[in-house]
Amino acid sequence: MAKSTKYRSIFLSDIHLGTRGCQADTLLDFIKHNDAEKIYLVGDIVDGWRLKKSWYWPQAHNDVVQKLLRKARKGSEVIFIPGNHDEFLREYIGTHFGGIEVRTEAIHEAGDGRRYLVLHGDQFDCVVKYAKWLAVLGDWAYTVLLGINTYLNIARRKLGFSYWSLSAYLKMKAKNAVQYIASFEEAVAHEAKSQGVDGVICGHIHHAEIRDIDGMVYMNDGDWVESCTALVEHSDGQFEIIRWAEEHAKETGKLAPQSVSDTNKAAA
Repeated sequence: MAKSTKYRSIFLSDIHLGTRGCQADTLLDFIKHNDAEKIYLVGDIVDGWRLKKSWYWPQAHNDVVQKLLRKARKGSEVIFIPGNHDEFLREYIGTHFGGIEVRTEAIHEAGDGRRYLVLHGDQFDCVVKYAKWLAVLGDWAYTVLLGINTYLNIARRKLGFSYWSLSAYLKMKAKNAVQYIASFEEAVAHEAKSQGVDGVICGHIHHAEIRDIDGMVYMNDGDWVESCTALVEHSDGQFEIIRWAEEHAKETGKLAPQSVSDTNKAAA
């Protein structure tokens, strides 16, 4: 992994800096080995909800911010679209911080000419929009699960196994959660269709995906607390989900390799 891969664009979201579940070291490794002309930060980069309750900001989290600022200084166009966990930054829409532009949403034109609506997606989450107290309660339970997950993966590493997400596993086992994800994806795709674009790129639900929904290309870049995923665009306008924890494990040989990445690409 000595060489850096240069993409046309990279989409990152749900990093949740300021929480113990944030896998900042893995993200720093991704940033070190990957670059792009455009970098979209698609919300929940900083977890303002958690920081309000208790301050947690280790050096690795500061390093992530500095590395992203350095990308902007070195010529990458960096666009920050705040989510619900960093909604305090929505007061600064239209401004720049160290070369990083803050926007409500964006229209991304891919290398093949197709246009995509880029947004975090929390406005299509009825729990966040209409019952914030329930979302906060869910956030607490989720944080507990991530704590358990941390110790579980320490044990897995000692046994020679790769990273595995308990919270993601439980979420996909719950029928209501699966239905929630499907409903969210359909709502976001419908919004993109109403804006006359070819597809949508979002985050929020921590479930990386590329699929067709009623003729619209739906893409979710995942997260950096459960799956360590990023959405990348190649020079020809094709998109791919990179699962960095698995890819890093395969390249370094530190952990038992599993499937490397989703090679799903948006249909031409």
